[in-house]
This record gives sequence, structure tokens and C-alpha cells, in this order.
Amino acid sequence: MPITDKQKEFAADSKAWPFQEARSILKRIKNKCPKKGYVLFETGYGPSGLPHIGTFGEVARTTMVRRAFEILSDIPTKLIAFSDDMDGFRKVPDNVPEKEMLEQNIGKPLTQVPDPFGTHNSFGEHNNARLQMFLDEFGFDYDFKSATDTYKAGEFDETLLLILANYEKVTNIILPTLGEERRATYSPFLPVCSRTGVVLQAPVIAHDVEAGTITYKDEYDEEVTTAVTGGACKMQWKVDWAMRWVALGVDYEMSGKDLIESVKLSSAITRLLGATPPQSFTYELFLDNEGHKISKSIGNGISMEEWLRYAPQTSLSQFMYQKPTQAKRLFFDVIPKNVDEYLQNISNFRDQDTKTQLSNPAFHIHGGTPPAEEAYISYNILLNLASVVNTEDKAVLWHFISRYVPEATPENAPMLDKLTEYAVNYFQDFIKPNKEYRIPNDMECAALEDLLKTLSAIPKGSEGSEIQTEVYEVGKRHEFDDLKTWFKCLYEILLGQSTGPRMGSFIALYGLEETQVLIKKVLVGEKIV
Repeated sequence: MPITDKQKEFAADSKAWPFQEARSILKRIKNKCPKKGYVLFETGYGPSGLPHIGTFGEVARTTMVRRAFEILSDIPTKLIAFSDDMDGFRKVPDNVPEKEMLEQNIGKPLTQVPDPFGTHNSFGEHNNARLQMFLDEFGFDYDFKSATDTYKAGEFDETLLLILANYEKVTNIILPTLGEERRATYSPFLPVCSRTGVVLQAPVIAHDVEAGTITYKDEYDEEVTTAVTGGACKMQWKVDWAMRWVALGVDYEMSGKDLIESVKLSSAITRLLGATPPQSFTYELFLDNEGHKISKSIGNGISMEEWLRYAPQTSLSQFMYQKPTQAKRLFFDVIPKNVDEYLQNISNFRDQDTKTQLSNPAFHIHGGTPPAEEAYISYNILLNLASVVNTEDKAVLWHFISRYVPEATPENAPMLDKLTEYAVNYFQDFIKPNKEYRIPNDMECAALEDLLKTLSAIPKGSEGSEIQTEVYEVGKRHEFDDLKTWFKCLYEILLGQSTGPRMGSFIALYGLEETQVLIKKVLVGEKIV
């Protein structure tokens, strides 16, 4: 992306969190290029399952920090998506075929477990391919790295031998965090059994620094001596993380709140090995509709496929950008709000000065160059239009849109056209099944009659803001507790829901005459469907 002098100037003091993180990286490296020739960002991936919305969030947020760093500094950068595919296969997922075959391979490195889908040499390779396809689909710039390939290629060997030389010291960092039984058998090295191929949690009874080996007791209680290099062993998780940081020279990695203790332990091991831990960033975890932590095994969250059925990927990036250190509900009802916040940010960007642009989420979502396309209509209003006309055909929505915004067509307004598709899908799945109209009371009927008369006097082609003012005035003339109650009344009676859009804008889109017909139906007791 082209970087201007003004961007560099204002980025130095910007309070946007990606710039704050980028400045912390510069402080860590003392504004000097690391010996390896670049600043390395890393995101980790456990390929026992398919990539998910959390995977997207971590890579998206890391990319935002990386781009912010590139504005502040000319030092080259790289992003590694690291797959821990040498990890032992622990549990058969529910959503895969060949479960019996997979059960027989429990404990083996994921790259030694046959692919149940039959498309790759191993289950690990299948999921790695899905990860890369997933990241490529969203245009992320990254280098992929496989733990299996990296271990076997000897890229970790020097650091593995360094850990072996500090065996007791590394072990003593971890032992206080373990239960008594686990402490008795713990070793930072997990040998891969040459007979079964299983990654063993085996007690190590000796280690030889000079020979570069460990001796352990296998599952048959026999003593086995093996090298720690070349992929013959894998490191235990927290030690493995530190080992990667040291061997690869990782400068920045973010992780969830649930890994705070792991970050502390891995950082302590990194320092013990004579290196500096990466700059870290802890993001909060997502919550479900009831405020519980989202779990992949429980399935109480939203999948990528589900979000992308109802909204563009950019709206998910908007969700990820906002307040990453605060716990947030990740449920279907947050989607419309994030779509409209994204659209508003895109709209605002064009007229903002450079300093303000750097704090606009759209800047970070699009790497500094947001699109200039106009959406014309908010997503929430489209949802309510779909609700009122009770349609599952976007062409019906375009009938109203074309009258409201004559210059817009599906061809020259592709963003708006795509939003109509999302709106129809959301209406089908969430609004239509839950619509519940209520009958107005006497006071509300009087207000609706007043509104009917008021709308009939408004000139055709009036702006939504002008209509909104008149709707306000009607509400003030009647005995509602407040205007919020008046609008809630309109939503429940006319739209069949407890919340809704800015009524002036909605009426302008739906049509003055059409809205009057809707009100007349209510007043004569005709059912709205």
C-alpha cells in the first residue's frame, strides 16, 4: 500500500490499537532491523479441526498490526501461519467420515493420520490445505509453515539441543504448574515411537547433552534412546511455543485470554534460552448468546459459513477490530449492527482528514485503502424492507430501491446488490420465523390515525430526515411515556418486531403511499403478513 508522509506523522501518536501495538514492537526491537532481516509476526493453528471464525480473527487482527507497523517503519515484515501438525491426534471430530479408522490412529502426529476424506496423504495435510485455502480466500499475505516439515528439516535442531542442555532448568519452570502425578512423568520432550508412530507422554530417565539424546521408557516398559533432533521428538506445548519463538525469531504473536499463563511460561523459557520473547497481545474470548465462552466442541458460536451467509467478510473484520480486549457476544444478532458500522465507516472515510482516517476501522480492515463504493442504504433498513414486503426475492427489494435511489442498479452498485442477498437470507432464517405483530390499543390507534393523516400531507420525494421529523411530532402529540416508546409501538405493530430502523428513512424507501396502506390495514384490523 502507498504510505504518505502525513500517515507516518500521525501514526506515531495514533491511539488506534494496531498502531499502539506496532509502536510496542518497534520499542522491543529498539527501532533496529533484527539480524534475520525482517520483523516476524506469527499466528498458530491446531490442525485437528477445520479453520474457524477464531482463526480468521487472529490472522485478521495480526495483519492489522502488521500493516500499522509498515506505516511506522521501513523494516521488512513477514507473517507465518504455523500449523502444529506434529501434535498427537487426541480426539475424532464429529464432522468427519471414517471415524473407526481415525480411532485407530489416536496419538499419532496429525501428519501420520490417514486422511478420512481421501484427498491428501494425511489428515494434517488435509486440514493444512483447508487452512491455506481459507486464508487465501480472504486475501491474507502470509507464509505457511508446517511443524512436521520444520522439525524434520532440522530447522529447530539448534534450539532443541539448547533446550536439552538446559533440561532441568526448563523442566523446573513447568513443574510447579502441574499436578503431583503429572510432575512424576513430565519431560519437555515427547518422543515419537519408532514402532507405533505415537507421540508418547513417556517418562524420560536420562538425557545426554553431548550425544543429543534422551532415554525413556516406552509403553512396553522398555528403555529406548532416541535423538531429540530431526523430528524424532516433539516438544511439550508450552516448551514448543518457546522453542518456535527462539528458533524462528518471532517478534509478535497474539493469543486469547485463556493462554495468559502459557504466554508467561513460554516467555520464561525463552529468556532462559537467552532470547527475547515476542511482543504479545491478549485478546478477549467470544461469548455466546447467553454469555458463555464459545466452544468448538459444544458448537455454541457462529461458523464462518454462517456469518458469510448473512453479511460480507468486511463486517466480520469490523467485529474483530472493535475492542479486542473486551469480551463480546458473537451471535447472529450482532451481524446487522456490524454491517452498518462498517458501511458508516466506509462512508465517513472519504471526508476525514488523515489523522481521523488512521483511527477509522475501515483503514485497518482494508490495509489503508478502503473502497470508495457507496452502499446507499443501511443493512438494517434492507432487513426491515424485506420483513414488511415479506419477500425472499431480492428483485422485490430492488423494486423499492430503484425508486428510492434511481441511480443505483445491481450492475453499478454491487455492494448494495450483495447486501440485498444477505438481507433476504437473514430475513428467511431469523426475522420471518420470529415475527409477531400486536394489536394497537386505543391511544396507539389515535396516534396511528394522526400519522396516517400526517404522511398523506408530506410531498412525494421528501427526504428521510424530513419524514422522521414529522414522525417525531406525531409521537409528541400523544400520551407516550417517551419517543422511544412511540417508535417501539410502530415496530411492534407495523413490523412485528421489538426493534427497527430509523422510521423516516424506512418510510422514504418503502414509500409514503405504501406505508399509509400498511397503517390502514392495522386500523381496520386486517392481519399483516
